[in-house]
This record gives sequence, C-alpha cells and structure tokens, in this order.
Amino acid sequence: MILVTGGAGFIGSNFVLDWLGQSDEGVVNVDNLTYAGNLHNLASLRDDPRHVFVKADICDSAAMAALLARHRPRAIVHFAAESHVDRSIHGPAAFIQTNVNGTFSLLEAARGYWSALEAADKSVFRFLHVSTDEVYGSLTPDEPPFAETRQYAPNSPYSASKAAADHLVRAYHHTYGLPTLTTNCSNNYGPYHFPEKLIPLIIVNALAGKPLPIYGDGQQVRDWLYVGDHCAAIRCVLADGAVGEVFNIGGWNEKANLDVVHTLCDILDDLRPKPDCSSYRAQITRVQDRPGHDRRYAIDARKIEHALGWTPAETFDSGIRKTVQWYLANQPWVADVQSGDYLKWVEQNYSDRGATALAGAVLTSSNQASESA
Repeated sequence: MILVTGGAGFIGSNFVLDWLGQSDEGVVNVDNLTYAGNLHNLASLRDDPRHVFVKADICDSAAMAALLARHRPRAIVHFAAESHVDRSIHGPAAFIQTNVNGTFSLLEAARGYWSALEAADKSVFRFLHVSTDEVYGSLTPDEPPFAETRQYAPNSPYSASKAAADHLVRAYHHTYGLPTLTTNCSNNYGPYHFPEKLIPLIIVNALAGKPLPIYGDGQQVRDWLYVGDHCAAIRCVLADGAVGEVFNIGGWNEKANLDVVHTLCDILDDLRPKPDCSSYRAQITRVQDRPGHDRRYAIDARKIEHALGWTPAETFDSGIRKTVQWYLANQPWVADVQSGDYLKWVEQNYSDRGATALAGAVLTSSNQASESA
C-alpha cells in the first residue's frame, strides 16, 4: 500500500479517490482534519477496506514512525500543507509549523523506516513531495514559464514555507540517499476545492447573489491545472520518475484572474440563469489587492511530457465547465464547509481590504447556507 498525507484536503482527496478508482492497492490516509480537511470528500470510501483513515499530525514524528512501522507502505505521497497565501499573510506561524516542521518530521520518520527495510523493499520505496509553482516567485509578462532549473524566489510566507520544505526534501536525498521525488504544480481547480480560493468562491458567491471579489485590477495571471490531471501526473511521477528529480506539472492554461471570473459567470449564465436573465458579471466587485501579490505564474511542463509521457487531458474550457457542474450538483457539500473557521476567515480577510460590506454579504450567505444544511 501507499501512505498519503493530507488525503482529506482538496488535491489529496481527489488523489485518493482517483487512486482507488484505478487500483486495488490500498491507501493509508493521514490527515489532521484542520479547517480544510473534510471527511465528506471521502464518503464514497466509508466501507472500502482498501482505505484506512488515520487522524494524525505530520508534526508528530513518533506517530508517523509508528504508522510506517505498522502499515509498511512502499511509498509516501506528501500533500499535507497549509496552502492559502492570504491566510499565510495573516498568520504565518501555522505555515512554518505544518509546511516546514511537519515535512521535517515526516522526512525523519521516513528516513528511519526506509533505512531499516530489506534491500528489495528499500530499492522500490519512494517519498514524493507535492509542492507549488509559487516557490519560483513572479514572472514578468514576457518571461518564459518556470522550468525546473528556475532559481527559487518565494514572495509570501506560504511560498517561503513550501520552498523550505522543497529544500529539506532535496537535502534528505543528497545527504542520506532517501529516494525522493518532488513535483511543483500550477493552480489546481476542480471538485472538493475549499471556497476560500478564487474559483469555488466565485461560484458560491454568484449562486448566492453576493459580490464576486476581484483583487486589484484582476490581471494577475495564473496557469490553471484541472485536479484530475494533476493526480494523473503524480501517479506517473511515482511510477516512473527518476529518484531525486523535480517535475513541474502545469496545464498550459495561462489566464488572468478577471478572465477566469468572466468565464465562470458565462458558464453559470448558461447552466443556472438568473430569473431576470441578467448576467452574473454584474456582481463583480473590486477589492484592495493583497500585499506582495505575484503578478504572473506559468509552468513549463515539457520535462514531464518528454520523460514520462504525461500531458493534461483537460483544456481549461472543458475542466472549468466540469467544475461548475460539480458545484451545482453538490450544494449540500458547499453548505457543509461554509461554517466555523471559514466564516471568521471571510470576515477577517475582506474587512481588512476595506470591503466590510462585502464581508458582511458573504457572511450572511454562508450563515444561511449553514443553517439550511
């Protein structure tokens, strides 16, 4: 079996579901169930003996070592992380604790476990660390996309914490020989995406008739990757990636944030038109930009294509329509996650941007959704 950390989060739960949908190999799923971890994502696996869920903190190296000794996985796929830039600006300590200290603790446990394996098991073991393109910093409009050789230049506490984790993984391979792999992905979207992030937030607010917040001029460019494509790429890297290598995973879909929001509004106009036939675009509201907002990310994914034969199956148009359709079909899931910590976060984040009315509107919508659930 394999061990997956953060497997109740957005990308992690998609990976676990995809893995068990294509393989009989079991998964030990370790998640601490912080605000963005959601066991409802894994409801379809409730009675599946191939899926073993363990609530545990990756910072607890003793607990991680005990899990490895008990289940004896052939690989660790490490998703667990704090991942939201805005949250890292408001509270960086949690990002250092989980992303840096947690990765260190997991590496230590993995090193002890791997060192004690028999030669045959030792040779096939892998530690795959899932990271982000944000470690590379920001691109100007004319610069080429990030290649794996790009110098690190993180610009937020979140990206700095992921850069530190990447360096630890590299060091454990070069110093101790631990067979590691690292992937750096572009912005993911798709089912089970927590609605603090742009795409799910816009869908949720649009349907609730609330403002659609756009930071600054909305011309920040991101490369968008459908989460199912990301999961497929990780499976390729785990199966055939050369030990110690780094692979960038991107969707070849550079889009300005405002263009993404316009696309979402247009799809909703088609799939869930308003009674008065007006466009959801009318709900777009500009708010103060966040500090140090990177202007452009773009991934050069040629290495993984040439080395492993992976290319994304979804275009942005096909993937974003599937995403909207999923949210329309899963409103109870949306209502369930909009409570508690999420409400406090919306109030803090948007009030701090001089958008008190917007924060109130989102809070009202979220409270209504929670009560109706």
